[in-house]
Amino acid sequence: MSSIRIKDAAALLGVSDDTVRRWIDGGSLAASKDESGRKVIDGKALADFAREHATPPPDPLGVGSSARNRLVGLVTKVTADKVMAEVQMQCGPFTVVSLMSSESAAELGLEPGKVAVAVVKATTVIVETPGGMS
Repeated sequence: MSSIRIKDAAALLGVSDDTVRRWIDGGSLAASKDESGRKVIDGKALADFAREHATPPPDPLGVGSSARNRLVGLVTKVTADKVMAEVQMQCGPFTVVSLMSSESAAELGLEPGKVAVAVVKATTVIVETPGGMS
């Protein structure tokens, strides 16, 4: 079973260390102490907490889709030439980059500051862990 330090849990949840400590002190999130006496959170408990408390921003498009990976974000940069455009979005703590035709970017009105939805539908998703298998 993996144990996650408070600072790492905060980074994974996109909140401050103090917020995680408040959740622990308030009883919302269970913690124990590791062999060094530091507070740690069980990885499974943190995953359950994250799933139960996830509050994704509302989808501004409000359309049905078979794609389950819909990331609402803010367009931060658009680099376009005559043929192709690179669109960068900030979706929470994650940067998402899309390559599309310049025509599509123009038709969508993509420019820095515009709220958009990055839709990811892939048959292959690679999952990696630090340090290999465990």
